Order: sequence, then C-alpha cells, then structure tokens
Amino acid sequence: MYRDQPLPDFSALRADDFAEQCDVLLNRSRERIQALCSMDAPPNWDNLLSPLEDIDDQISQFWAPLSHLHSVLSGDDWRGAYSACLPKLTAYNSEFGQNRQLYERLSRYAESEEFQQLDQPRRQAVNNMLRNFRLSGVALEGDDAKRFSDIQQRLSELSTTFSNNVLDATDAWEKIVEQRESLAGIPESILDNLAAAAKKKGLEGYRLSLDIPSYLPVMQYCESREIRAELYEAYVSRASSGSQWDNGPIMVEILQLRQELAGLLGFANYAEDSLASKMAPSCEVVVGFLEELAAASRPVAEEELAELRQFAAERGQRQLEAWDIPYYSEQLREARYAISQEELRPYFPAETVLSGLFKVTSQLFDIEISETEAPLWHEDARCYEIRRHGEVLAQFYLDLYARANKRGGAWMADCRGRRLLDDGSVQRPVAFLVCNFTPPGADRPSLLTHNEVTTLFHEFGHGLHHMLTQVDCLAVSGINGVAWDAVELPSQFLENWCWEKSVIPQISAHYQTGEALPEDMLDKLLAAKNFQSGMQMLRQIEFALFDFRLHMQTDIRSEADVDAVMDGVRNQVSVLVPPAFNRFQNSFSHIFAGGYAAGYYSYKWAEVLSADAFSLFEEQGVMNPDAGLRFRQQILEQGGSRDAAELFEQFRGRAPANEALLRHSGIVPKQATGG
Repeated sequence: MYRDQPLPDFSALRADDFAEQCDVLLNRSRERIQALCSMDAPPNWDNLLSPLEDIDDQISQFWAPLSHLHSVLSGDDWRGAYSACLPKLTAYNSEFGQNRQLYERLSRYAESEEFQQLDQPRRQAVNNMLRNFRLSGVALEGDDAKRFSDIQQRLSELSTTFSNNVLDATDAWEKIVEQRESLAGIPESILDNLAAAAKKKGLEGYRLSLDIPSYLPVMQYCESREIRAELYEAYVSRASSGSQWDNGPIMVEILQLRQELAGLLGFANYAEDSLASKMAPSCEVVVGFLEELAAASRPVAEEELAELRQFAAERGQRQLEAWDIPYYSEQLREARYAISQEELRPYFPAETVLSGLFKVTSQLFDIEISETEAPLWHEDARCYEIRRHGEVLAQFYLDLYARANKRGGAWMADCRGRRLLDDGSVQRPVAFLVCNFTPPGADRPSLLTHNEVTTLFHEFGHGLHHMLTQVDCLAVSGINGVAWDAVELPSQFLENWCWEKSVIPQISAHYQTGEALPEDMLDKLLAAKNFQSGMQMLRQIEFALFDFRLHMQTDIRSEADVDAVMDGVRNQVSVLVPPAFNRFQNSFSHIFAGGYAAGYYSYKWAEVLSADAFSLFEEQGVMNPDAGLRFRQQILEQGGSRDAAELFEQFRGRAPANEALLRHSGIVPKQATGG
C-alpha cells in the first residue's frame, strides 16, 4: 500500500544549490501548467487535478527542508538560501493564483458530471482551490492584477525581514553577571545552564539572554528586581525604535499592504479577507466570542491581581510593576501550593516524558512509535516512525533543544503530505516537530517543566493530525485544507492528558532515582492547574483582540495608529496595563511573520473545540479506546476533507459550547453559578 520513499538527505544538502534548483523546478512547473491549460480534451481528474497535485507536491518537498533548515540552523548560509528562494516562490504562487486559463478550466471541471461523482475529499479539494483562486485575485484585470502580485511579493519580503529582526534582536542582547550572589533565588540547574552559556562564549560568570529557556526562569526566580527590570525592558522592546532591527515601519507597511490587498478583492478590511477561509463566519462573531470570554474572565483576573498585589505588599513590594508579576506569581504559587515548575523538573526528564507520550497516544489511537535511522541536520535531532499492526503509516523528526541560530518557540511543520501516487501506492506523511527546551548538561539529562511537557504534547497533537490522516488527496490530507481556526483542535486536545492524575505517572519519574512524582506534589500540581487562569485568559484575549481589531482598521498610517489599537484593547480587557516602553507588537511574529494575521483568535476558538471534545473522554474514561478510536476516525483521519464544524458536530453530536473551556480553566460565568 505505502511506497518506500527516501527521506531528505540533510547531510547532502548545500545552501548554495537551492536558488538554481528553485529556478529549474519553478520553470518546469510553469511549462507543465501551461501544457495543462492548452489541452483540447475536456478537463478531468487525470488530465488536470492529478498533474496539479504532482506539481504542488514537488514544490512542497523542495521547499520543506529549506524552510526547516532556515528555522533550525539560521546562519548566513541557510538564511541566504531561504531569502533567495522565497521571492521566486512568492512570484510563482502569485502567477498561479492569477492564472485565468487554469481557473476557467478548473471551473469547467467543477460543472462536469465527473465532478459530481467525486468522493468528498476530492470535491472539497476542488472547491477549496476555486476559493483560493478567487482570494488570489484571479478575477483582477490589468493594473489591479499586477498590483496584487506586487503586494504579495512585498509582503513576503517584509514578513521575512520582520522575523529576522526579531531573531537578531533576541540573539544580540546578553548580560554577563560575574557574581553568583547577584542571581540569588535562581535554582541551581538554571544557574548551571547560565554558566555553561557564558563558558560557551569564552566568558566567566553567567550569561543571561532573551531566549525563553534563559529569560523566563530569571524573571520567575531572580530576587534582584534591578536585573528583572533590565531583562524585562530588553525583552519587550526587541526590534523597536532606536534599534538597528526596528520593526515599527515594517508593521505599518505590512498593515497598509494587507488592507490594499483586501480592498482589491472587494473586502471591507483584511479581517474579512482572512475569515473567507476560516471556520468563524464573520468579524462580529469573532469579536463577540472574544469579548464574551473576556467578560467571563475579567472578574476572576481582577481577584487574582488583587491577591498578588497583597501578597507582594506583605513582602515589602507595594508598587507591583510588570517585571514583578512573574516573580511574585511564582512566589505565590509556591506559597499556596508549595510547588514550583523548577521543583517539578527532576521528575520530568525529556526521555521519560517522550516515552510516556508515545505510550499514551499508542493506547488511544492504536499505533506503535519507534526510533529509526535517517540523515539528520544536527546531533540533537532524531527520526521516528509510526506503525499500526506492523505497517509503517508515517514518520517524523524531533528536534527538542534550544541552541544558537535556532528560531525560538515550538512548532510542527509538514515535511511531506499523504497522497495517492500514479502507481496506486500511497505516499507516507512526514512531519517536523521542533521545540526549544533546555538541553542536557554534562551530568544530567534535559529536564522539563510541566509547562514544557504540555508544549511537547501540544506539538505532537499537530503531528498526529498530519500523520494519522487517511485522506489520499494531498490538498486536504493531514493539516492541509483544515480551517486555520480549527487546526489547533488536536494539539490543544492532547494537552489535557498532561493534567490527568492517572496519566502523569506514565510521563514522569525522578531522573536520578526513578521514583514516581510524590503524591503530595502531584496533588499540588493539579491543584495549581488554574492558578491565575483568569489573568492568563485575558492575556491571550488581549493578543487576539489586538490582532483582529488591527486588521479591521482601514486607515493605519503610522506606528502611533498601531499603538492606539493596542492601547484601546488593553484599556478594555487588561487588568494590568504594561509600561509605555513595552513594544510587544514589534516582536509579534505570529501575526506579522507567521500565518496568524487576523487569526490569533484561533487559539481560543480551537481551545473551546478541544475542551468540548475532551469532555467526551471525561464522560467515558480518559484512556477509553473507543473514545480514542472515535476521535481518530472522525477528526484526525479526516484532515481537511470536510468542514471543521461538520466534523466536530459529527464527533460530539452537537455544536461546540464554551462551558467546558470555562470549567477547565476554573472560570465560571456568574449566571452559571446559581448564586
């Protein structure tokens, strides 16, 4: 059934080769598309859609390893190769999207009798392609068509520059602390990492940086308010005015071009344009959804902040500033629950967590996971395969640890999609799974916080969505064709198992003794699950509302206009407004360099779906194989072959509701409390 295909040979890839290879591939693709458009025969699947799928697959498999290496080995060579190829691909995609001949031929096919006989995935793929043609400006003429193409090209360049600026600004900042006493409060394991970071640079003392594995523990544990304030200001002002990596003008130009793009397509604003391919039906629904969650969360968040202020005041800190929040929050968490993320680290060695993750998902979804040999790009990377009853279904790469020249954060990316090949065999899906955890030390393995454990489960949920698909049409297999505001459903869904009392012993054991997480620590961890959940909810809603309202604006002329939107959102939903020098938006790569423009709300939208989906397991048993089979067959295997709302309602037996998310978060609307 499955064809054995070689994985990318990363050891043989040369950055200097990609630009020329890109030209050859795209020119050949143009020639093939022109031949498809010039055919006299009536369009059918075999002479139109199948060749187009093959063309798309070849380009994807060329781009995937380059895009990946640009993210995980972002030195001058791979950055140069990426920057050389991206404009070529953007131009090609723009040409493709505005190919009137191809659009008309596809439209003719959609009116044919054969189209009516297609299975659901193939019909969905054709309908999505027609929609994407319209969103790519296929109906535009003359100057408008050229302007649309020019805008897409420029936006591609700007997003890359924005991302590079954030990375460079992050990497460029460091603070060397010579005296250990200056870092009082920071756990020993973190100090060891900071010392190792300094030594790696040939320096004495401790190297503080803006990478999250360094930044966050210092903000949470360092007793020196002066150091916390310095770090905070450096972090929240990355890529802002006065810096050689200033993203301010880039944000403005991106927003103006997006608005112009939306106008050319007949949308009132870019947010409307964004929703044309999403699950949410309108801008009003999205804003109303976020405001409803904010209204439910705000009273809880206000109580949490008042408690934190009182706690800090009792310890001599009467004026609580933004750089005090992580520190006193961690102190309060430890005081209330006598537990900290750092105390938990020894019980969550990365290898134990990984083994437990594989056991849990194997039991839920009837799969086996094992490591396999493959060419890799770094000694930290590994490759695995997923089997069912001995048959290999998919493969994935894992790159867990933070290092220089690696993009921050965690993500899953498509290396290869599943599709039916011409010889009748099936191409196996392959995924990249990337995190930025603290690497192993000289005398200890990589140890994760519980937050990092949930991150690993999250990304693996994305991976399973891509890899367990049973759809053979590339455009809607795996994560392809899934509405952006539903694509987080499987990832957030899988996080729930990190909080199950019966599951945690499977993913934890002390790295030195092998002892289970003590019962009292486990109880405290679970009790602390919803610590400051109101403040956390409002923080995400702040980002989401800022993003969406920003893209509803039609008259952004300066960075001050962007600031005004941010200020308005904070005044509406935030319980603690940050200082004026906070330039979070200048490093908000999700919306300026990622795929979340007018789509950041998707995290909360999908969280409602995931919490509601998990409530079925709460009813039937969290490791219930029948519930697991149902989720696998009705969500994971379906990919983007059907509308997300339809798939969810089939799985859950009803439309999604907010109640489960608010209950899981410890936030219950007043009207639901019964007084």
